[in-house]
Amino acid sequence: MIKIYNSLTQKKEIFKPLEEGKVRLYVCGPTVYDFCHIGNARSFTAFDGIVRYLRFRGYEVIYVRNITDIDDKIIKRANENHEDFNTVVERFTEAFREDMRVLNLLVPTYEPRATEFIPHIISLIEKLISNKSAYVAENGDVYYDVRQFKSYGCLAHRNIDELESGARIEISDIKRDPLDFVLWKIAKPGEPNWASPWGAGRPGWHIECSAMSTRILGETFDIHGGGKDLVFPHHENEIAQSEAATGKKFVNYWLHAGYLQIDKEKMSKSLGNFFTIRDILKEYSPEVLRYLLVSGHYRSPLNFSKELLQQARNALERFYTALRDLPHTADELIDSEYEQKFIEAMDDDFNTPIALSVLFELAHEIQRLREKDLELAARHALLLKKLGGVLGILQDDPLNFFQGKKDDLDVLKIEALIAARNQARADKNWAEADRIRQELADMRVVLEDSLFKTTWKIREEDGESESREQDERLTRS
Repeated sequence: MIKIYNSLTQKKEIFKPLEEGKVRLYVCGPTVYDFCHIGNARSFTAFDGIVRYLRFRGYEVIYVRNITDIDDKIIKRANENHEDFNTVVERFTEAFREDMRVLNLLVPTYEPRATEFIPHIISLIEKLISNKSAYVAENGDVYYDVRQFKSYGCLAHRNIDELESGARIEISDIKRDPLDFVLWKIAKPGEPNWASPWGAGRPGWHIECSAMSTRILGETFDIHGGGKDLVFPHHENEIAQSEAATGKKFVNYWLHAGYLQIDKEKMSKSLGNFFTIRDILKEYSPEVLRYLLVSGHYRSPLNFSKELLQQARNALERFYTALRDLPHTADELIDSEYEQKFIEAMDDDFNTPIALSVLFELAHEIQRLREKDLELAARHALLLKKLGGVLGILQDDPLNFFQGKKDDLDVLKIEALIAARNQARADKNWAEADRIRQELADMRVVLEDSLFKTTWKIREEDGESESREQDERLTRS
């Protein structure tokens, strides 16, 4: 039984989808006016892991992640660049998709754009006006009247009188209440716009997600997800407008990913303390970043630092060392205790830290078996890759992981130097062996010796060169 922490009830609940064997899930996607930062990536990676696990457990998952392609920020960026807003949208939509692909995120079942749903947005607003849940202001804008929704504040768990204006809430004299939010904005001169009963304009941010999610998944669906910063006002407003329009419960389970933090502050563009995904991938492999993002529980804050990225790299090295140099096998372990422990961890609100600890136990067992039964070690390695795949990691070839991209490497020179060093060691010419090892270290090539062979990998960060090979004393003795 899968248990999920529901932000609406603030407790773990046994997951029971509306339709047996099928999950309908919606995640708020990006506003495409800039490159995606790793704080955004934390949320998208968390829900990618949740989708992967639900499918691993046998559910058919309809996964919707939207694109917000009309917004004040997009219009501002287009004006700053002196270009059409569609050009900005297309450029950053493609950049977002490429970043998600590089981080090994699944392609959603549906990836709707807000501007594709203008008729449905208008229809939803008309329902809200007709039942007195919304009103047309003096300037032609349409606003949702929060005081008409008695449960407003249910997701934020605050009384409506205690709620303060937050992100994307506009305070204006034309609104009846400071918390009222815009459903339709009358266009200013030169702004993109669409025809509506209230005049040419564009939808507000909140109504877009309600229209897209209910149109694709139905008026009530299983899971709605996003970052914790979306609880109020965005998701609170989605509940209010959706339930006022349909008279039905909007979502059964609300899931929210914790912040990625730098110096105990949320990473965000507004604070200026962010790194884009592309910034990090200049120094680290995508899998290292992905590992860091899944290493903490999705609901908990996750700290970010270069030191933690290096720890993620070290953790992956342990896994790929266990997977390296084993025979290929087609026999999968059945009813393994490791798989059962992994499932127990993930069934408990997708507890990836515990799940990863199980994978470390499995990697240790592979290394132990390597000395006794290579075939059995290989079967365990197959399970490690399978379970790692549920978290979106450990799918690379170990050799590729350790040696990285070879486009900028002279592999023939590296292999020749290793051969020359091995000969020097055989001749007990330790000075020459050390010199060659240092030459390789200057090329960021790290050597690993065993009794049978020498392997090499690329060092991702500069560090002190290793002095003398670790098994030299054994050779000399």
